[in-house]
Amino acid sequence: MLVLIDELVNIYKIPNSITRQYNYEKILTMYNDTLQGKAKYFGIIMCGTPQCIEDTRRGIYSYEALRSRLTEGRFSSGDTRDMLAPIIRLSPLTNEEMLILVEKLADIHAQLFGYEQSLTQDDFITFIQIEYSRVGADSHITPREIIRDFIELLDILYQNPKLKVAELMGSENFSYAKTPLEEQAADELREYAEFTL
Repeated sequence: MLVLIDELVNIYKIPNSITRQYNYEKILTMYNDTLQGKAKYFGIIMCGTPQCIEDTRRGIYSYEALRSRLTEGRFSSGDTRDMLAPIIRLSPLTNEEMLILVEKLADIHAQLFGYEQSLTQDDFITFIQIEYSRVGADSHITPREIIRDFIELLDILYQNPKLKVAELMGSENFSYAKTPLEEQAADELREYAEFTL
């Protein structure tokens, strides 16, 4: 049996330190039982942000017994990681990896609803460019947001077969985000729009 636990950050957010510690104690018990063979054929995968793991005040590392078991060794570095370690740090998906992901999602969507997938490579690239051109996307956009937007795009195209993908992505909802300088220039133009000589 494999148990997947997402959003460990919810334990991190518990305001009462005693309650947090009880939760961390349960995690320690699960870790020890699986590592020592007491829970045969049982695996646990937990997911959390670096902050909820490494914060020594509130995070998992605030529980010393867990910190000593989960901390990386001295030999792991940026490019050479121990993929058998208890904590595996994931790198954010690159633009190219997101492109591959949306291509796969388009194929799955077409199979699920039984239609011929018609989006081109250029359509996928345009979609990814639009998503990553949002203000703050370089540091704040998540795969969840991109997937949500792409599935919505596929759903709309499926429900409206006469609609062209270029029209939809060219609409106001899918337009490129403007840089702060472009926004400022547009505001200045609007300010003088009614001015005549």
